[in-house]
Amino acid sequence: METVKRLVDGKPVVIFSKSTCCMSHSVKQLISSYGANATVYELDELPNRNEIDKALQKLGLKPSVPAVFINQRLIGGAKEIISLQVQGRPSITSKSKTANILAILQAMDVVNRLVEQKPLVIFTKSSCCISHSVMQLISSYGAKAEVYELDNMPNGQEVDKALQRLGLWPSVPAVFIGQKLVGGAKDIISLQVQGRLVPMLKEAGALWV
Repeated sequence: METVKRLVDGKPVVIFSKSTCCMSHSVKQLISSYGANATVYELDELPNRNEIDKALQKLGLKPSVPAVFINQRLIGGAKEIISLQVQGRPSITSKSKTANILAILQAMDVVNRLVEQKPLVIFTKSSCCISHSVMQLISSYGAKAEVYELDNMPNGQEVDKALQRLGLWPSVPAVFIGQKLVGGAKDIISLQVQGRLVPMLKEAGALWV
């Protein structure tokens, strides 16, 4: 607790995050869209990350990130920030921009629940040939992906819309490595050509060979 207090002391806005956390990324974007200059601590890049992670959990945050402090006061995580946004506090942006940011945050929440704690996730459709090719490419390296076929999911349409709101068109294939959105087929092929795909899979723990 003392460590967290020292890190937030004297700073108007502090966000504890993880570089691989989709929701943390969205919350940071939302807050910065108001012009706020937040101090951001990426837990996975700090030497005492485990200590801080446990401290945030003891403060009632599960998951521990994102954790937002304003004027040294704990506001909460993504749900609390979304709630404040819905209530219009702070209301210093246009209604259309507010609605768009909120929609993106909600989309991130839907997708984040599906990719959480999984090293490799691929969203696809059973009828999509390109998705099938991407899965074959990735599995050829020995990587085992968690695959969600949108047309075989009860909330498939909701997830489809969420992926589109995240900038994916078409929505599939959508590849997440280490809980981070890498992109669609073009992005995977680009990583492959650059020789970056395998190292990324290894770093995320999706590839053991």
